[in-house]
Amino acid sequence: MKIIKYIASAFLTLTLASCGQFNEASDSPTVDGLTIDIDLNSLIATDGRADGGITFGDMTVKMDNYIEGLHYEQNFTGSSTKIENVVPGIYTILISGHGYDADGQEFIVAGNLVNKSLIENSPIIIDVKGSVKGSLVFSEIYYCGSKPENAFSYFRDQFYEIANNTTEVQYLDGLHFAHLETIDFDKVRPVWPSEDGDKYIYVERVWKVPGNGTDYPLQPGESCVIAQFAANHKLEIYNPTSPVDCSSAEFEFNMNNVNYPDQPAEDMVHVFYDGNSTMTGMQYLTSVFGTGYVIFRIPEDEVWDPVNNMSLQAKNAANEWSGISAKVPVSYVVDAVECIRNASYVDAKNIPAVLDAGFATIEGAYLSKSITRKLDGDGHGANGAILYQDSNNTTDDFEAGVTPVLHRHSKMPAWNHTLK
Repeated sequence: MKIIKYIASAFLTLTLASCGQFNEASDSPTVDGLTIDIDLNSLIATDGRADGGITFGDMTVKMDNYIEGLHYEQNFTGSSTKIENVVPGIYTILISGHGYDADGQEFIVAGNLVNKSLIENSPIIIDVKGSVKGSLVFSEIYYCGSKPENAFSYFRDQFYEIANNTTEVQYLDGLHFAHLETIDFDKVRPVWPSEDGDKYIYVERVWKVPGNGTDYPLQPGESCVIAQFAANHKLEIYNPTSPVDCSSAEFEFNMNNVNYPDQPAEDMVHVFYDGNSTMTGMQYLTSVFGTGYVIFRIPEDEVWDPVNNMSLQAKNAANEWSGISAKVPVSYVVDAVECIRNASYVDAKNIPAVLDAGFATIEGAYLSKSITRKLDGDGHGANGAILYQDSNNTTDDFEAGVTPVLHRHSKMPAWNHTLK
């Protein structure tokens, strides 16, 4: 087990205490640490079995008390573990690892409890779910923007890179991109309809990649970039201090703004915002403080229409000013990454642990920094594939605070407009 203290505990100022007071303090009973038994309850359904017959492999439990600055971490195998000498308090508990069904199919397994009060020796049961490793992953996200020399902020240079994480061709056509509602400065978590259970994630705006099914292939070792505005941001007209030239991006979120004209990149198709398919606003951006980013795909035999199907809409009951969000079944999600303002916001995580058990942060805005996904081992697979680490835990899978680079590891696809 590994125990880390992030913040030193408060000390007693002896010079203000009388001898009597000191003796009373020294006579106080010592508080014993807790023994916490953790049991996993599998909700991974396969082959008609409620628990899928899952065998848990390498697992990790992390417990964080952000008030006292305490962190406990332990690796284990199987469906239970014990953590000893835990200081009582309020903890966020994360479970992540790998499970296998009877046929040897591997699942990325995760579960969590947020703001759990630990005041006595007692067993804790954590529900865990699993997902199959994604074929497409976010490989780089640049969300924080940059700061011009003579202005406070510039956010037009945001971009999101998606990579093929397999040794086979993957098609982008119809892939949906969405972001979640941003957690506010008060760290108030959204409250969604209780009858939904944990079936959905709730997204604020949705776009999709155009195409008829095979128009936009990603070969092994390739990635695509979706830019907020696919221009060279280093030009004098924009922000010469920007770290990126997005003029080679494959796609952009074109909002028909005359001040930011349509670029050669392919336009993403607008799908949903506040209950409508109509685009609103002068420019699309995600929060420069970070939010949740999701790519998902609708199964061929299903219809997902949150504009006309009211059952796929929801309101955040914790914020009266929130608009209408779209409900996306968790089973649709291909990859999810959560970025938060700073490490203290982890207790307000918005993405379910089964999709992302961790988070990334660059601790600020307008810093010209991105997060980039780590390679899996040496990163080289068959057929020229670049393989990325994907444990559904952004904390482990990404490096944060790096200078953004388009196609850092993966190549442009052959259909990129600069290659034609």
